[in-house]
Amino acid sequence: MVDVPALRQSFGRVAQHGDEVPLYFYSYLFLRHPHLRNLFPPSMATQRDRLVGALVQVVTDVDRLDALVPFLRELGRDHRKFSVVTEHYPQVGEALLATLEHFLGPAWTPSLAAEWTAAYGLVAEVMSQAAEGETQLPAWWDAEIVQHERRGPDVAVFTVAPSSTVPYRPGQSVSLESPLRARMWRYYSPANAPRPDGTLEFHVRVIDGGWVSSTLAFGAGVGDRLQIGPPVGDLVLDLDDDLGDLLMLAGGTGLAPLRAMVEQLMDGPGPHRGVHLFVEARTENDLYDLPALDRMAARSPWLTVVPVALRGAVTRAEGGRAVEVALRQGRWNRHSVYVCGGPTMVAESRALLSQAGIDPARVHHETFNYRGAPAPESGTVELPLDDVAPHHDALAGDPR
Repeated sequence: MVDVPALRQSFGRVAQHGDEVPLYFYSYLFLRHPHLRNLFPPSMATQRDRLVGALVQVVTDVDRLDALVPFLRELGRDHRKFSVVTEHYPQVGEALLATLEHFLGPAWTPSLAAEWTAAYGLVAEVMSQAAEGETQLPAWWDAEIVQHERRGPDVAVFTVAPSSTVPYRPGQSVSLESPLRARMWRYYSPANAPRPDGTLEFHVRVIDGGWVSSTLAFGAGVGDRLQIGPPVGDLVLDLDDDLGDLLMLAGGTGLAPLRAMVEQLMDGPGPHRGVHLFVEARTENDLYDLPALDRMAARSPWLTVVPVALRGAVTRAEGGRAVEVALRQGRWNRHSVYVCGGPTMVAESRALLSQAGIDPARVHHETFNYRGAPAPESGTVELPLDDVAPHHDALAGDPR
C-alpha cells in the first residue's frame, strides 16, 4: 500500500508552481519521446491544465480503490482512440517522475520516488490491462452528419448516423472528433435515448475560444464525417430502482442528457413516474429546444416542462434560475433530483436544494472532475492524454 499522506503532501508542494508543472512535464515528454507528440492536439493550451487535474484525481482517490480502479479502467479503454498502447505508459511515467523531482528538489527522496513509482504503476497497469482486454467495443465509431440545424447565434443541433450501434445509456457522454480538428476530442451527451436506426442527436453551444464547439456548430454540415468515442459517465437512471417521481433541472445544453432520460422513460413500459423538467436559458429566446419538449409533453401526460429565463422579458417562461422556480412551485423532498448544466449552475442548485431540506443523496449530477464523463464545453473532463469527462456548457461560457 502506498504512503497516501506522502503523495498528497508532495503533490501539494508541486502544485504550488502552477502552470510551470504541466509545461515542464510536456516539454520533458516530447523532448525525450518526440514520437508521442502526434498523440496530442496541435494546441496544448488546455492539455496543460488537464495534467494537473488528472493528478489531483488520482491523488484524491489513491486510497479509495473502489472509486479509482473503475475510473482508470474506463479511462484506459477510452484512450484507445488516441492509439495509446502499453509501451507508452512507462514513457509518460518517466516524465511524471522527472517533473516531480524537478519541483521538489531536495525533498525528492528515494523513498518518495518509490511511493510515486508504485502509485503510477497501479495507474498504468489498470489502464493498460483494461485497454488490452476490451474486445467488444471498437476504439471509436465512424459517423456521418445526416441533419444539422442552427438554433440561434451560438447553438447547433445535429444528428449523426454511426457506422454501427453505439451502446450508450441515456445520460452518458461520448467524445466527438472532427477531421477539421484532428485529435481534439470533446465530450457531448446524446440528447436522445437509443433509437432503432442508431442515430444520435447532439446539442452544441459555441464557447468563446472553443475550437471544437465552433467547428461542430459553424464548420460542419450534412455529409461531414465525425468519430465517436466510447460512452462514459454514470449520470443514468436505474430503472430497476424505485426512484419515485423525478425533478430535473437543466441549464443550457445540459438539457441534452436529461432529455435523453425522458425519452428513455417514454419508450419504457408504464406506469410512468411523474417528471417535472425545468429548463433554464439566458433569455426566453435562448430556449432552443422548447418546441421538441412541448411535443414530448403533449405525448406524455406525466411530463411537465417549465421553461425558465435568467433575464429579459418573458411571456411563457418563468423568470429566475431553474432551481429557484422549482422551489417556488413545489416541495420535492420525495423526488429523485437530476441536475445538469455548467459547474456554477450545478453548485448553486445543489446548495439551494440542500437549504430547502432535500437530502443531498437524492440529488444526482455530473461530477466536474476527471472521472470519465463531461466538462464545460458541453459538461466533463480528463486525464493526461485527453479530456475524459461529461460536459454541458456553463451559461456564462466555458474557458475551453
